[in-house]
Amino acid sequence: MGELAKQHCEACRKGAPKVTGAERGLLHEQISDWKIVDTDGEEKLQKVFKFKNFAQAQVFTNRVGDLAEAENHHPAVLLEYGKVTVSWWTHAIGGLHRNDFIMAAKTDKVFAA
Repeated sequence: MGELAKQHCEACRKGAPKVTGAERGLLHEQISDWKIVDTDGEEKLQKVFKFKNFAQAQVFTNRVGDLAEAENHHPAVLLEYGKVTVSWWTHAIGGLHRNDFIMAAKTDKVFAA
């Protein structure tokens, strides 16, 4: 998570290139505990974070929300009792961009704090 977590998202519009297979492999190595899932033809990064209770999960969710606002890149977040599922992908291109890997690494950093 080290180098990716230090980077910032770049502005991304419709038509921006998705990561290539080679880029995806190299980036995914840095956040290997994130799953690459396909939802309705869109690749996404997804990870489940576990907590002792709902309150801790909610605090984490809010911190991820603050991070998303600061970087202007927003995930899907599912808050449940004792766990939070975070999914990153770039809506404008319908798949994975370097920004998603950066935000996954930053999410791991928030969790570790």
